[in-house]
Amino acid sequence: MLRSEGWRVNRKRIQRLMRLDGLKITVKPKKRKRLGVSTSERQRAVRVGHVLSWDFVFDRTEDGRQLKILGILDEYTRECLCLKAARYFRGVDVISEISDLIEERGIPEHIRSDNGPEFIATTVKNWVESRRVGAIYINPGSPWENAYIESFFSRFRDECLERELFGSLQEARVVIEDWRKEYNELRPHSALGYAPPSVFSMHPKAPIARLSAPSGVECLKEIN
Repeated sequence: MLRSEGWRVNRKRIQRLMRLDGLKITVKPKKRKRLGVSTSERQRAVRVGHVLSWDFVFDRTEDGRQLKILGILDEYTRECLCLKAARYFRGVDVISEISDLIEERGIPEHIRSDNGPEFIATTVKNWVESRRVGAIYINPGSPWENAYIESFFSRFRDECLERELFGSLQEARVVIEDWRKEYNELRPHSALGYAPPSVFSMHPKAPIARLSAPSGVECLKEIN
């Protein structure tokens, strides 16, 4: 983000500044590739809309009442397509959210989820089958098999939920939607060549270079 604003900095300089200010520096462990699913089919997203993943994360408003937040992520572009807060979700509520998304973006080929009651409900299963969408259910107690959205929720909790005290459901919805837009449109993503997800989704086939221009759109460059 500093490079996009014209600063000439490298990783070591940023780390020194973070240490001086006492900010947290995350040490990334060596990661293992996890593609496991509970079906015989192993699916890695290879294009926009190929594999979506969805799950829930929880929080509370100031009065102690529960917030349940549905997140839907495109695994190829890392774009957060939905981040809807409510007091509760039923199977029909989940169908309503994904239906609105399909009207805007088309039908995905696969949807990855855990075995939560909202995702294995008969109404949801029938809806998924009627649209010929491949349902990929992870093994119980294996969140790493839904790694993309788990990683996204970790960032969402650190940067939004842990920093905000919501006075009401409506306030939570506004703040969360603002964060979602910033994540999609402004935040560079290392796996996308430091392009924001929404920028990458508009040019998914273009080779990408490290973000160096002040404009987010210019971070996608054709490499001759």
